[in-house]
Amino acid sequence: MLRAAVAAKTPLGIKAKEAMDKGELVSDDLVVGIIDEAMKKPSCKKGFILDGFPRTVGQAQKLDDMLGKQGVKIDKVLDFAIDDAVLEERITGRWIHPASGRTYHTKFAPPKVPGLDDVTGEPLVQRKDDTAAVLKSRLDAFHKQTQPVIDYYSEKGIVAKLHAEKPPKEVTDEVKKVLS
Repeated sequence: MLRAAVAAKTPLGIKAKEAMDKGELVSDDLVVGIIDEAMKKPSCKKGFILDGFPRTVGQAQKLDDMLGKQGVKIDKVLDFAIDDAVLEERITGRWIHPASGRTYHTKFAPPKVPGLDDVTGEPLVQRKDDTAAVLKSRLDAFHKQTQPVIDYYSEKGIVAKLHAEKPPKEVTDEVKKVLS
């Protein structure tokens, strides 16, 4: 939604781009405003999914306030629970073919020739944020800032804890069951 608002050059998108161009974080109020704008579009009339927001309890409270003004509330929060070590193995083993977006994994879906795309033979790259050091920093931030968001919504009785260490099909089946 943030990228779309920036690309569409909405008034809030322009303000967000200004902050991003300065290397600043986009304020919670601005992000909630962008979500508020997006919710008024036909694509959100039957519902919406937020991924990566809210990340703090303050953001969750601002989001809930904004939704309350529209007579809407969050129905379900999905907590994809996974052990940090399992997550590290999954993320640090991921490699991508930049031109096509094809993804590989050193253990779970390796390319036929290590380090090369199966289709083109071109080199694979690892995203800068798929390293153990970056992941550790992100996990530290998650445990300090975002885990309290799960607790906040747990108090409202709307959190569904999913066992994300399972194979993707099983996790998908769990998601469908929780959302049906």
